[in-house]
Amino acid sequence: MNRGYFADMAELKQHGGKIATANKVLIPAMAAVKFPQLQVSSSNGNSFKLPITTFGTDAGSLKADAPKVTLMCLSFRAASQGMNDSWSAPFVETFSNSDKVQLYEVSFIESWLLSLAPMKKLLLLMLKKSKPQENGVLQKQIAYAFGDHYYFRKELKILNLLTGYMFLLDKFGRIRWQGFGLATPNELSSLLSCTSLLLEEE
Repeated sequence: MNRGYFADMAELKQHGGKIATANKVLIPAMAAVKFPQLQVSSSNGNSFKLPITTFGTDAGSLKADAPKVTLMCLSFRAASQGMNDSWSAPFVETFSNSDKVQLYEVSFIESWLLSLAPMKKLLLLMLKKSKPQENGVLQKQIAYAFGDHYYFRKELKILNLLTGYMFLLDKFGRIRWQGFGLATPNELSSLLSCTSLLLEEE
């Protein structure tokens, strides 16, 4: 798990960030694993946990306004931003009028210095000013995860920090599809069709 930058770069040059092909079909609900809970901050300084699921914070409670589908785009380095955009832009365009779909783009900031409260507050303030305005019901929501996330990455088997990771979650926070690196037309088609199928699930 503690690989160096040069190992990641060598692998990136080999396959361009495509560490594996995306799922062609939905992962069956019975075989799907839960996306690990992640503490994040928005650019306005609010702290919350992802994913947001049907189950509320109280045991047994249900959230009626929870999304039926969530696309999580994870980025550990700036190099993967373009990769994530290749998935998120068409996703937003396709489901722009749906109030049952959410898209979170999570940037991981593992620097201990930037994770300190004063630096973190200043960084979030700068990021808030640069946040673009979007139209439509579905909007890309940007969140930031500060600190060391070794165990989070271990649970999701994330090794190369230079590529992008996409996870499609159902309303219970289970991973039903995943993709990596730049989207190909066929992979993008599978993402959109799998999202439509999840929207139809009871």
